[in-house]
This record gives sequence, C-alpha cells and structure tokens, in this order.
Amino acid sequence: MNPKNPTFDPNRRKFVGQCCAAVGATGMLSTLAQLRMMGAVASPDSAPAAPARAGALPPDYKALVCLFLAGGNDANNMVVPFDTAGYNAYSSAAGRGAIALPRNQLLGITPRNADGRDWALHSSLNSDVANTNTTGLKSLFDAGQMALIGNVGTLVVPTTKAQYTARSVPLPPQLFSHNDQQVEWQSSVPDKPFSTGWGGRVADLTNAFNSNNSVSMSISLNGQNSFQVGRNIVQFAVNASGAISLTSAAGNNAAAGIRTLAQNDMLAARNGNLFETAFAGLTQNAIADSAMLSGILSGNPPFTTAYNLTNLGQQLRTIARLIAAAPQLGLKRQIFFARIGGWDLHDAQLGAHANLFADVSRNVAAFYRTTVELGCADQVSLFTSSDFGRTFNTNGDGSDHGWGSNHFVVGGAVKGGDIYGKMADLTIRGPDDASTRGSWIPTTSVDEYAATLATWFGVSGTNLPVVFPNLGRFARPNLGFL
Repeated sequence: MNPKNPTFDPNRRKFVGQCCAAVGATGMLSTLAQLRMMGAVASPDSAPAAPARAGALPPDYKALVCLFLAGGNDANNMVVPFDTAGYNAYSSAAGRGAIALPRNQLLGITPRNADGRDWALHSSLNSDVANTNTTGLKSLFDAGQMALIGNVGTLVVPTTKAQYTARSVPLPPQLFSHNDQQVEWQSSVPDKPFSTGWGGRVADLTNAFNSNNSVSMSISLNGQNSFQVGRNIVQFAVNASGAISLTSAAGNNAAAGIRTLAQNDMLAARNGNLFETAFAGLTQNAIADSAMLSGILSGNPPFTTAYNLTNLGQQLRTIARLIAAAPQLGLKRQIFFARIGGWDLHDAQLGAHANLFADVSRNVAAFYRTTVELGCADQVSLFTSSDFGRTFNTNGDGSDHGWGSNHFVVGGAVKGGDIYGKMADLTIRGPDDASTRGSWIPTTSVDEYAATLATWFGVSGTNLPVVFPNLGRFARPNLGFL
C-alpha cells in the first residue's frame, strides 16, 4: 500500500464522509473496478422510452447476449427423451422418478440431424407474453431461429469416463461448486487462475469496430460478472429497468439541486490523495456517461413488442433499447450480460422450474421479436450459460449438482431447428456418467461452444487462440450453429 499523504488531516476524513453522502444509496464503492461500472441511464418512468426503429443499425453491426441461468439449470427436463424406450427409461424410478415430466405434456421436436432418439421440450418453453402458445421458444426452434447445443460443460481436455475414473487427464477444479463453475464457464480457462472472461477478451479484440469509446461495448444488466472482465474494455453497468442513478442528484426539487451542486463541487475539489482524485475523476466520468446515454434513450419511440415485465423481461427490454441506440453511441459491436437466478432446485423443482422456463420463453421470444422489429434479427445472437447441469436421478423432489448441460442459442443468424454437439447417453452409470447418479461428462466443451459464437462475432481464426487458449485441444472450433 502506498504511504499516507503526509499532509493528511482530520478534515480529509470529512471529505470521505461527504463522498458517501453524495453518492447516497449507491454507497462508497469499494474498488475502482466497481466505480467504473456506475454509469447508467436515467430512472425510468411508467412508460419507459425505447430506442430508434428498424433500419437504424448499420449492416456490419453485431451483438452477443449472454443469458446466465444462475444456480445450475436442470437441462434433463429442458430437452427430454420422447421415443418410447427413451421416455420409459427417463421416467422410471431409476431415472428421473418424481421429477419426470408427463409425456403428454411434452413438446415434440424434429431436429434435422437425428441421433436415433426422439426428443421433446419442456411444456413451458412455448409460453409467450400473450399466452397464445404460438411464439415461445419451441416455435422459434420449429421456425429455425433457435438451436440446441447438447451436453456442454467445462473441460480442460476431452475426457472419457475411463479417463475421469482413473484421473488420468486434468479435470476442471471444484467441479460441483457454484462459484468456481460460474467463473470457469465465464472464463473458459478452467485450468488457470481467473484473470479475464472470454467475453472480455472478445471485446478487447473487437473494440476496433467501434468509433466511440465513451460508453463501453460491454454492458451488464445484472451487476459485476466474470464473463465481461477484459484487460482493456471495462464492463458498464445498468440495471434491469435501465436505471442506476446517484440518489443525491435524483429529483427536480430545490434540495436535489443543492445536493447536485455540492456533489459536483466535491468531485471537482483538488486534493493530494491519489485514491480520492481517481475516485472523483471516475465518478465524474460515470455521471457524464449516464447523462449522455440517458439523453440518447429518452427521446426514442417505444417498441410495439410486449414484454412480460419480470426482472428478466426488463433486462432483455433494456438490452434491446441499448442495441437500437448503438448507432448514436458509435458502436458496431456490443456484448451484453443478463442473469436470472433460482435454478438451484434441490427440492420442489417441478413447479419452480416450470415458472422459470415460462419466464425465459416469454421474454427471450419477445426479445427476438424486438430484433425483428428493429430489422437486426440476423445481427443479434442470444445464448445461455449456467453453472453446470444437474443429476439425472432425483433426491426426492429435486436434483443435485451435476456437470454437462444442454443450452440454446436464439437469433436470425442461427441455423436453428437442430441439435448441435452430442447429447449425453442418459444411462445411469453409463459411458457418460461421471458418478452413479447421472452427472454427465460433457461431450462439448465451453471452448467449442464459445468459439463458435466468437467467430460469428468477428474474431478471426488467428485470434481465436488468444481468446480461447485451450481451444486447440478440442476437435471442433466451430460447431456450425451460426
């Protein structure tokens, strides 16, 4: 730590206290990294404004949207065996037991490239905002705008059951830990201490497409995350409804004006402490960025697409607003992070899972329709990530931490209506089971999944190893779903 400034006196302590008061509800931020995430759009009113209409985005614009299902999605009930033999094994007491879904409620799908098994989706994956059951995720799959990716997970190298059992190859550390696996998924480098996320590394390489760096190309809708940590590009935080404001400056009354003047005076004050100077400068920049972004968004017309205004719906609607504002921000590449929690369902899984899937289906489908409305559906790709999959058999009325999991990608550029990668062999103690409970050894690595997305986004083959240093260990640097 640097030595204290020799001119420090008790009045400087008052300065820190005043900063806390000025920042108000956001508090005195604990690190400069957090401080750099403060900027955001202004508080929404009852009818939030949305950005410009179709045709405003340049033809070379692209956006990646990471939807993180925090807690570990049980994808064994997202994509379900539908043929008679497969379903009977799935629903047996040795299979899913009490958490098996009734066959007559499943939504059968017809992937273009069959693996000899029939598959279906959870019934909630055709929910839409209007509850017409016509424009949910299942309908997007059928129409070719959604692809499924089978049995994805963190891997250091390709791993068979024999290798896993013998521990003859390196394995991702702390395989069944929420925190560790979230970081490893978002970094795609499980065999090294965390330094940057793969989204951050993609942003570092592609920011040259952008002509304006006043607002970061990496925007988080759900707080700080590992995925967007880069060496040069810093994630920029807004909240789900499009508002993080300093409470000291909120409102139009006289008291708010006095607080704003006092805040500005404190931030502009000269002082000899390097931390205080950095704090003031970064806070001023964040406030300026917030005002600029608020000004851009506030005058734009609303979408016609309706969202279900859950927290996820608000996150995705705000992402759509920011995509449509990209030309005014001078951005041709944007990376977004949204998150929905509640997936760690060790008990009472059936009802909670159905509600989560309905929320995801309604709002992801609405988000896709908004990109159609904006004329940029083929320029935006949304993909899911999660801590891990879950055990195939039940612990009673829930499931426990597993490994490989199924995921989906949605967008106009997606070669949808198909399953990519290789679905797990759903046999307890079978060739893909790392345990005795159906914890699937991934057949597709996070590296392969993420590299396919990064290639579409504009990362060259030469630079792919920069983003994914372990990619050369795997056979498929491009899974072909984009």
